[in-house]
Amino acid sequence: MLLTDRPLVQRDIDIAAPPAVVWALVTDPAKMGTFSPENTGGGWDPPFTEGAPGARFTSGNTRGDLCWSRTSTVLTWSPPREFAFAVTDPDDPAGDPARPIAVWRYQLHPLRGDRTWLCESVDFGTARSPLTDRIAEVPDMHERVVAARCREHARNIDATLRAVKAAAERR
Repeated sequence: MLLTDRPLVQRDIDIAAPPAVVWALVTDPAKMGTFSPENTGGGWDPPFTEGAPGARFTSGNTRGDLCWSRTSTVLTWSPPREFAFAVTDPDDPAGDPARPIAVWRYQLHPLRGDRTWLCESVDFGTARSPLTDRIAEVPDMHERVVAARCREHARNIDATLRAVKAAAERR
C-alpha cells in the first residue's frame, strides 16, 4: 500500500460505561496523553477552551527518540457520537485541514446496558511529516515503510482503547 492510497487503520472496543463518560475522555486533549503510547497530551489553542468544528488544539508526541508537537483542527464535533480532527502540516502556517498529515476519528455508539462501542481510526494524509520524510529517504521501501507505520498505529490504537476502557469503567 502506498501513502497516496490513504491507508486507514481502525480498531474498536466495547466499554461498560455510558457514551457521555467515554466522550469526556476521548475529547479532552490533555487527557489523551494518559491513554496513548505516542501522544503526550495537549490543550486547546486560544481562543478555544472546548471542542467545536474549527477549534484548534496542540498536542505533543513521542516515538523512540523523536519528540514533536502538532496542531490539529476539529472537523466533526457531535457529542456524544463523533469527534474527528485533522493533524496539519507544521510547514503550513494556516494549518489547512484539507491537506492533513492524518485525520483521527472517534465514533461512539450506545449499547444496551449503559455500554458504549468506541471506534478509533486514523486516515493517513499526504502532507509532509516524518513518514513522508522517511519515504523520501528510501523510496524503494515506500510500501514497507507505510505498512510498518500502519502496524504501529494499530498497536497504539489498541493500547489507547484499552486505557480509555479502563478509565471509563472506573468511573
